Amino acid sequence: MKTIGVLTSGGDAPGMNAAVRAVVRTAISLGMNVKGVRRGYVGLIEDDIFDMDARSVSDVINRGGTLLYTARCPKFRTEEGVLEAVATCKRHGIEGLVVIGGDGSFRGALELSRHGVPCIGVPGTIDNDIACTEYTIGFDTAMNTAMEMVDKIRDTAQSHDRCSVIEVMGRHAGYIAVQTGIAVGATAIMVPEVPVNIDSIIRKINKTKANGKKHFIVIVAEGVGGVDEIAKQIMAGTGVDSRATVLGHVQRGGNPTLRDRLRATQMGYEAVHLFYQGYGNRVVAYKGCEVVNYDIEDALQMKKSFDENMLKIALETAI
Repeated sequence: MKTIGVLTSGGDAPGMNAAVRAVVRTAISLGMNVKGVRRGYVGLIEDDIFDMDARSVSDVINRGGTLLYTARCPKFRTEEGVLEAVATCKRHGIEGLVVIGGDGSFRGALELSRHGVPCIGVPGTIDNDIACTEYTIGFDTAMNTAMEMVDKIRDTAQSHDRCSVIEVMGRHAGYIAVQTGIAVGATAIMVPEVPVNIDSIIRKINKTKANGKKHFIVIVAEGVGGVDEIAKQIMAGTGVDSRATVLGHVQRGGNPTLRDRLRATQMGYEAVHLFYQGYGNRVVAYKGCEVVNYDIEDALQMKKSFDENMLKIALETAI
C-alpha cells in the first residue's frame, strides 16, 4: 500500500492520539502516505480528509481526546452512506483504513472491507468491552480518573459519616465499576452483568456499621442506573445520610496514563505493519501480554465473559 487513512470513531478515549501518532509515524517510516479523516465516518462521507506528516502528530501523545475528532454517523449504517465513504477513499487514493474505536466502529470497518476498502481495527474505548481483546485504549486512564474522584468524595463522606453512591461509566459493561470499586475499597459494587438486590447492600452496610464503620462507598455502573433512588433506599434502610454522585464525562478526558500511551503505540504500530505485510480486514488486540490480531468477522462474533471473581474479591475485602 502506498496510501492509508486513519480515523477515530465512537466515544473518545484517552490514548487515541497516541494511537494516531503511532499510525502516522510508522506509516511514514515505511514509505507510506497518510490521510487523516476528521469526525470518523461522518468525515469519510463528507470528504473531510487532509494530508498528515510527522509534524501533524507532534506533542499529542500526552493529550486526551482525539485530534481527528469523532462523531456518531447514522447515515453510515445505510448502503448509500457506505458507498459514499468508499467513493471518498477512492478519490484520495486510500488503499487501507485504520479505524480506532469500539465494536460499532469495527462493524463499520467490516462494511468498508466488504466493499473493497481493507480496514484494520484498533480497540479504543474506556469501557474495555471489546471481546477479542483483554485491554482497550482509554480503560486505564478512565479507571484512574474515577479512582481519584472517588478518593476526593471519600474525604467529605468520612467527614460527615455519609454513604456516597457513585455512578461510573459503563452502559453495558461493569469493568470500570468493579476495578475502581476494588481500588477504592467500596462497600458494594453494582454492575449490569450481575444483578444485586438492594436489600443485600443495606444488610451489609448495617453489618459493617455495627462493626464500627461510619462512612461507606457504593460504586454503580452506568448501565445499572438509578443512583438517586439507590441512595434514598440506602438511607431509608440504614439511617446513614446518603448522597448520589454521577462522575459522567470527566472519565473520558485527561492526559492518558503510561499504560494507555504504551498500548496505543503498540497497537497503532501493529496496524500499519499488518497493511505493510499485505493483510487487511483484521482487528488488533492485546492478549496474554502481547499484541495479536484477528479476522474482523471473527472478532465481532466473540463474546466477552465477566470475571465474577473480581466481585468476590471486592465483597470479601470490604468488611
